[in-house]
Amino acid sequence: MSHQHPADAPNASSFGTLTTGNGNPVPSNQTSQTAGPLGPVLIQDYHLIEKLAHFDRERIPERVVHAKGAGAHGYFEVTNDISHLTCAKFLNKVGKRTPVFTRFSTVGGELGSADTARDPRGFAVKFYTEEGNWDMVGNNTPVFFIRDPIKFPDFIHTQKRHPQTHLPNMDMFWDFLSLVPESIHQVTILMSDRGIPDGFRHMNGYSGHTLALVAADGSYKYVKWHFITKQGIKCIHAKEAAVLAGTDPNYATRDLFDSIEKGDYPSWDVSIQVVEQDQAEKLGNALFDITKVLPHKEFPLIPVGRMTLNRNPENYFAEVEQSAFSPSFMVPGIAPSPDRMLQGRLFSYPDTHRHRLGTNFQQIPINAPLSGVNNHQRDGFMAINGNGGSKPNYEPNSLGGPYQTNNVTTTVPNGLTLSGNSGVYPFVLSDADFKQPAALYNIFTEDEKDRLASNIADGLSGAKLYIQKRQLAIFYRVDKDYGLRVERELRKRGSNI
Repeated sequence: MSHQHPADAPNASSFGTLTTGNGNPVPSNQTSQTAGPLGPVLIQDYHLIEKLAHFDRERIPERVVHAKGAGAHGYFEVTNDISHLTCAKFLNKVGKRTPVFTRFSTVGGELGSADTARDPRGFAVKFYTEEGNWDMVGNNTPVFFIRDPIKFPDFIHTQKRHPQTHLPNMDMFWDFLSLVPESIHQVTILMSDRGIPDGFRHMNGYSGHTLALVAADGSYKYVKWHFITKQGIKCIHAKEAAVLAGTDPNYATRDLFDSIEKGDYPSWDVSIQVVEQDQAEKLGNALFDITKVLPHKEFPLIPVGRMTLNRNPENYFAEVEQSAFSPSFMVPGIAPSPDRMLQGRLFSYPDTHRHRLGTNFQQIPINAPLSGVNNHQRDGFMAINGNGGSKPNYEPNSLGGPYQTNNVTTTVPNGLTLSGNSGVYPFVLSDADFKQPAALYNIFTEDEKDRLASNIADGLSGAKLYIQKRQLAIFYRVDKDYGLRVERELRKRGSNI
């Protein structure tokens, strides 16, 4: 029986014939095959079985972190020549444009969580360059809570639900932070006004990690990447964020989509901080410590280009949910640094993609490089790129297979000295770990300091008293006024601290 459509509805025949997954036309999509009018349903109804089986499997595993997010397509354009610093081809000429896909996200929340949560924001950009993809996988903050990857699973567990109650738990959250004082720099940013950005368009992005830019001769300099919003920094205060969480939990996702849809394309100025070799030696391990920043007075921002987002995804699942970013995806001219957290992420990110999307996740169109792929990887679930055809899948071979470039200096910088005995070398907490948080605290206005203390006390007051005391000691170590304000706010909330 045909469906009845209002007169102003599109003509269904213009949409083409409905088919099964293997292309067979579907005669009926509204009625199952049954044994007589009363049933039962027949298992021979392949379309029914396929439809239900696919539906049962529509939800791929949720990202462990960065589950809730939004994305958009656009381009990066070089505005300043830095070809003397790197042989990366997408950076070799002013005016050169490279397609990008950018995904923004909250970190700790689940797929159904609110966009206005107090949480760092992921800021990941996939550059589809002529030499393959480069992924700049950062956050909207230039620092992070921890500096050794072995702590990461534990930290994320504290941001999730309690194993018994299945509820967020302030004891878990603040217990970990108070036992890991290196987190104080990020905690201060998170609990400040910048802890809740006003959508994704009004926040900066940072590589956080130090990376290397490598010239054609193998010489290199260390850099940090900055994406500075052209829309200006805007933030949401806690009370407004709570209202939005109940009335429009998809606020940031909606804002990004609507702004692009109406032609108000968001953009970011892209810059780098450059560290010369003599400066790197003086900085020592601080250069590779993601809980610290490089002072702008000593390492000013050097403009590189501009990123503009001008096209929304056609399909959220295909382009945003299946997008897979990793800091290990690098092009010649960009290389990693000894940053411990970065080293851990180089492994962990593609590993989680293999679990979530399958071993051939890079063949999914949103992840596939526009430059093409030519390697010896074969088989596995969902091999959709021809599987290498008839070419042999080993190297070396003399039968026409792809071969290496032998130009290792553009990906492994010359002169990077790695030495030392193997062992376990913990970071030693020192006054240096509190200097930058203190400097940050003291650029806040009085109102900003009051809101910071209030935001902290809102959560910390729900933790056990001994946890409150331990965390309060960290605030006092940063700055006496910092500690006094937080203590005052805790007492207002009934704490006996």
